Amino acid sequence: MKIMVIGSGGREHAVVKAIKKNPKADEVYVLPGNGGIAADAECVNVAATDLDAVVAFACEKQIDYAVVTPDDPLVLGLVDRLETIGVPCFGPRKNAAIIEGSKVFSKDLMKRYRIPTARYEVFTDPAAALAYLDTVPAPIVVKADGLALGKGVTVAETTDEAKAAVLSLMRDKKFGKSGERIVIEEYLTGPEVSVLAFTDSHTLVPMVSSMDHKRALDGDRGENTGGMGTVAPNPYYTEEIAARCMREIFLPTMNAMNAEGRPFKGCLYFGLMLTPDGPKVIEYNCRFGDPETQVVLPLLESDLLEIMLAVTEERLAEADVRFSDRAACCLIAASAGYPGKYEKGKLLTIPESLLDRVYVAGAKKEGESLFTNGGRVLGVTEVRDTLSEAVAAVYEDMRHISFENKYCRSDIGRRALSASEDAHG
Repeated sequence: MKIMVIGSGGREHAVVKAIKKNPKADEVYVLPGNGGIAADAECVNVAATDLDAVVAFACEKQIDYAVVTPDDPLVLGLVDRLETIGVPCFGPRKNAAIIEGSKVFSKDLMKRYRIPTARYEVFTDPAAALAYLDTVPAPIVVKADGLALGKGVTVAETTDEAKAAVLSLMRDKKFGKSGERIVIEEYLTGPEVSVLAFTDSHTLVPMVSSMDHKRALDGDRGENTGGMGTVAPNPYYTEEIAARCMREIFLPTMNAMNAEGRPFKGCLYFGLMLTPDGPKVIEYNCRFGDPETQVVLPLLESDLLEIMLAVTEERLAEADVRFSDRAACCLIAASAGYPGKYEKGKLLTIPESLLDRVYVAGAKKEGESLFTNGGRVLGVTEVRDTLSEAVAAVYEDMRHISFENKYCRSDIGRRALSASEDAHG
């Protein structure tokens, strides 16, 4: 099979490595990919959002199957375009990808179908939003309606901070059109859990749960990033909570999308908060999370490509979807300064012995050498019998990976480990 994967980050590298385990995947192209992914697939310099060029490449190479992983091309309708020319895809069509593309749509969907989430209000007028903030207590959450590179959410500790976030989105247009409408919602408390799920719109199969670490600095301080590390499974996510989420959130969401005439096929990501009132949805994503994918897929024991094909062909109920009961930790190495200003072009050295468990996110290849080319440069994942062993192994690996101004959080997995100790204490 000739397979095309759309995207350029660590998530795509993890997807490529998993797909290549299937002997059917004899030719794998990644558009645009990056210098690190180039070791595992042929990278083609076509932007993920250049839909015309992606479609032209699929025609030229007679692609048999496409995996569309990033949010932007999904929301723009790349799957629809590829299906029109006869290329089957893993990923939702445009009318289903709106579940991530519009926070207002997803919040209204949850309200209509009684799916538990935070109370919220929608605003298109900054003056009205600012006036509303004077009537509600902080902390409070301000969200851009549209896509914002995973950074369009502000958890404001004070009313002043919330007002600054509103003005940044609506007046200063920090994320362009994405901030023309905003959602202001109540602040929920409790452990966060990420659950990715395969769904073909008839069947939904959750993957192993994970815990992301969004803040840039140790102790969950600093700015929100795309994610500084992940662990799986999430110790807060018990079998009892999993059953409740399936009953109250996962299946109702799949059924709601069907009822709206927007059947969702692909990977549906549930960002959850385990509140004192039970699990609630913080956000939906219409695709694999990053860096959740880099910690979840290494635990997948069955064949990813076969599962994807089953999703596309709406026969997920028959597919073999098995995950290891071991533990995994992914640690991200970023360029110092991320998510603010950072330097690129630093020589990146990865020992050959680690290449099978390194997922490169931001690097370019010049000659035989790799150089940093992004805020998040790479992630390294270890799978072990226990989470403490996986965490220790991943930090040991990272000692051997070098580039100037390398920055990692030093506490990835710490909260999960203390939760595990409490549970077994």
